[in-house]
Amino acid sequence: MISIKNVRKIFSTKQGLLKAVDEVNLDIKEGEIFGVIGYSGAGKSTLIRMLNGLELPTDGTVNVAGREISKIKGAELRKARQEISMIFQHFNLLWSRTVSENIAFPLEIAGVSAPERKKRVEELIKLVGLEGRGDAYPSQLSGGQKQRVGIARALANNPKVLLCDEATSALDPQTTDSILDLLVDINKKFGLTIVLITHEMHVIRKICHRVAVMESGRIVELGPVLDVFKNPQQPITKRFVQQVTEPEKTKETAEHLLERYPHGKVIQLSFLGEATEQPLITRVIRDFDVVVNILQGNISHTQNGSYGTLFIHLDGQANEIQKAIEFIHSQQVGVEVISNG
Repeated sequence: MISIKNVRKIFSTKQGLLKAVDEVNLDIKEGEIFGVIGYSGAGKSTLIRMLNGLELPTDGTVNVAGREISKIKGAELRKARQEISMIFQHFNLLWSRTVSENIAFPLEIAGVSAPERKKRVEELIKLVGLEGRGDAYPSQLSGGQKQRVGIARALANNPKVLLCDEATSALDPQTTDSILDLLVDINKKFGLTIVLITHEMHVIRKICHRVAVMESGRIVELGPVLDVFKNPQQPITKRFVQQVTEPEKTKETAEHLLERYPHGKVIQLSFLGEATEQPLITRVIRDFDVVVNILQGNISHTQNGSYGTLFIHLDGQANEIQKAIEFIHSQQVGVEVISNG
């Protein structure tokens, strides 16, 4: 569906040449929800803008839905963009138009007749959950409702690809989740390929099948979301994963416990899939002469399965602690010693 080959994008600035995207190679499958995550300046916005021709690569090729976007221009590019829609962080709605008129706008440009436009707009309003709001203006809507209008407008011409440029960054957590649920629903109903960029690992965790981590214009890590959560390779990826698996208060709790219990070990357990449902701690307490203090834990659900982390403090004789750790290893649970007493 999407193929990016040896793509570079260089901008000329007063400070000299800036490599925004540097030798990126990427293939995204049809019907996939693909995430690109990186901090500000990583190059992710430039990369996504090259998928619909808003930016042209300095080198390399960009193919989307059978067209080489990096080479076409004019009418051919406009036609291609009908199959590649985009939603934005700040909605980009027409403030003088109602909800229905905003959604109808791309249909007008495409030359769709008035009766067909009306029918399609009604379908889309129902799809995104805005029944009864068709005559409202953007100023009368909440942030989540505005983004739903943006999604409906993006779907008007039945695109094959939906690009999401930090689409939930301006929303509160609860509204973010509702928009992400809507995107998953759309993906399943229509087989739509979705590419989203974000700096929030929660967004990646919740809806993406695969993720690319960008840093300094390059893709430094790539893989299924569950694999990346389970075993992040790069320091930047580990920081992103920690956003949802290791809250800051966990470190504070661990430090406080180590002050109170200077002996033993603090360890992080990583669970995958069915292992998240096993009574592991009960068996450790029952079978080994150790004291177990649970510090912090959570289970994250991804599109590929569940991933859990648990921070515990083990105290007791060194040989018993070691036997307990070896037993945990044998249960297909990841073990990382955070600190030693």
